[in-house]
Amino acid sequence: MKRYINTLFIGLGVLLASTSCDDEFLNKTDPTVLVSDNFYQTETQLIQAVNGVYGQLRPWHLNQWQYTEFISDNTTLHFNPGNRGNGPSLEALEFWQYNPATSNITNLYNSTYGIMVNVNTSLSKLPESNASDAIKNRSEGELKMIRAYLYFHLVQHFGDVIVITEPVSSPAEAFEYNRTPVEAVYQQILSDLNDAVALLPPSYGSDDIGRVTKGAALSLLGKVHLTRKNYAEAINALTQVTSLGYALLQDYEAIFDPQNKNHQESIWDIHYQGDNQFGVGSNFIYTFAPRESVGAVIDFPGQDGGGWNTPTNEIIALYEEGDLRKEVSLKEGYTSLDGSYIAVPYINKFHHPHSIRGVTNDNWPVIRYADVLLMLAEAINEVEGPTGTALGYLNEIRDRAGLEPVNGLGKDAFREVLLNERRIELAFENHRWFDLKRTKTESELVNLLNAYGLRERANPTTSREGIPFSNNDFIFEAHEILFPIPQDQMRINSSLVQNPGY
Repeated sequence: MKRYINTLFIGLGVLLASTSCDDEFLNKTDPTVLVSDNFYQTETQLIQAVNGVYGQLRPWHLNQWQYTEFISDNTTLHFNPGNRGNGPSLEALEFWQYNPATSNITNLYNSTYGIMVNVNTSLSKLPESNASDAIKNRSEGELKMIRAYLYFHLVQHFGDVIVITEPVSSPAEAFEYNRTPVEAVYQQILSDLNDAVALLPPSYGSDDIGRVTKGAALSLLGKVHLTRKNYAEAINALTQVTSLGYALLQDYEAIFDPQNKNHQESIWDIHYQGDNQFGVGSNFIYTFAPRESVGAVIDFPGQDGGGWNTPTNEIIALYEEGDLRKEVSLKEGYTSLDGSYIAVPYINKFHHPHSIRGVTNDNWPVIRYADVLLMLAEAINEVEGPTGTALGYLNEIRDRAGLEPVNGLGKDAFREVLLNERRIELAFENHRWFDLKRTKTESELVNLLNAYGLRERANPTTSREGIPFSNNDFIFEAHEILFPIPQDQMRINSSLVQNPGY
């Protein structure tokens, strides 16, 4: 296990105490207790603090599929007629019936800002640390890269959001923040990413593999510029990534193999480790496998899956004949223990042998080189049309998949082919929702999702066993492109203004 994963997360907090002129001793920090005032002093402590932020990303990423795949036309659910308890939470996302009280949206909001607390605290303590300049610079780059990544998710999901870049000194202060306009949020993201690009190394020694690198910061910078339609800037950032030694693996399946981590295509993965009880494993297949599969999919006696994030009929049909990625990415069904074939699809990318029930060794690929090549092709097409360079990047991806190259496309046709290629190449890796928001106008996105919803209602991916859809299931409205600000946040901070439509 790499060193930064081994380090146990140390909870950092601010000690708040009521004091008076006669009780100044109450305001002193107990040197035997670890708090932010006496931590961060040594290089080891600084590294532990940054490691703690990476540690928070692990549970956060276990749930991101809900907000990026499940909400889109890529995945649905293995319907459970006997348990309707997830209607107010998970099913609200799938059927586009979320509101300010939807608990999973509250969890997304709170957990993202929860990571930000430790990012900002660690950044504020950097100057007083006795760490070497090299570790200070690396740590600043890592923390700013992660902060930019978190704010990119927040601004995509909520629009205007509260931007906090310093530790909050008191609860009262926290309740006074207003939402920052989207443009200013993006300026903060770009500032952090430009700093990260300057500070981060292109690679690490074996003890630190898995930390964010210059390549990761440049890749995210390119994605942010692409999202904002600053295509020339996107090309500049992404082209730099192509000179850093990354390459496509020849075997698509090898990308996701836990025995093949940190390969040439990996730019940034969230690292997990199974085969132990340290609490750093993943469990994606336990969430994604079909319900009532009782050990036929997950190889433990009687083990069912959650039945969530189920590939839709629509994405299954999108694979071209002979596409080598299909069998790696999904299965259209499974053979039960009694030998019957059960036609319930499930995601297969994160399905690998493991020794401890509920603890898997699968990393989550946040950015890989194939994503960079497809983003470059997209940006070049928007500036120059489908040049030979843009077609070359696209066809590198198709060639690995065992497919014929595409040629002779106009700009608009290339744009659509490329979006479909991204959908298949990056299937179930948490890109679809942001890709749709970036490439579709508001009306186009509303129409696309409602058309998908009509098809899913008419021919559900999994049987509903006689239970009809509710009248509002799969009805998408324009205001739902942004999530609501959670009602708890609206209640405790009267300065906040809710997103329209909620």
